[in-house]
Amino acid sequence: MHRVVRQYDERARGLEADLADAERRLAEAQRRQGAADERERIAREIHDTLAQGFASIVVLAEAARDGLRSDPDRSGRQLVSIEQTARENLAEARVLVGAASQGSVAPASVARTLRRTLDRFAEDTGLTVHAELPYVECDQTTRIALLRCTQESLANVRKHAAASTVGVVLERHPHGVELEITDDGRGFAVAASRGFGLDGMRRRLAELGGELTVTSSPGEGTRILAMIPARA
Repeated sequence: MHRVVRQYDERARGLEADLADAERRLAEAQRRQGAADERERIAREIHDTLAQGFASIVVLAEAARDGLRSDPDRSGRQLVSIEQTARENLAEARVLVGAASQGSVAPASVARTLRRTLDRFAEDTGLTVHAELPYVECDQTTRIALLRCTQESLANVRKHAAASTVGVVLERHPHGVELEITDDGRGFAVAASRGFGLDGMRRRLAELGGELTVTSSPGEGTRILAMIPARA
């Protein structure tokens, strides 16, 4: 009986040691995965905010330089846009390093936030923007996701589409919120498209249970549809 008890105690201690080792390995794996997820999140935020802002500053600076003599008034407006974009990038950088709250990124009204973004885009690019932005109530996470999708879509229009008109429609449905962004640009082959921007939008929406639908073909313009389901 004593021998059986000793053997049982030894097996129990061995199992406890194995369990403790497994828990340590699991905690380490979770820590590594958490770090990888955080790096991916920060990379996506940098691409969606700072990188887009700096790209806009470069484009505006080139245009302002070229028009200093021929159209100084327009160059002056572009310099104001550069200053505003730089200030926004500074605010975004503070958010990313934790010096400000995410609440500073998206005010209470997503329609108002998108309107400001579209007005700036139209002023900077000279493109025609048609927008239907009714008041839609949604939480902060949804507002930020919709704003980031809009910023990324407009950046793609600016860089690649050669469009003349952009349309934006925001709608609330029983199943959730939908944001549609269209342009009449050159379009592209969706199946052959690879890019951090579209992939980042897909991942951002997927984290909220939503999805991104991209419809385009060469010469036919582009339609981006972001859907985020209603949150309980």
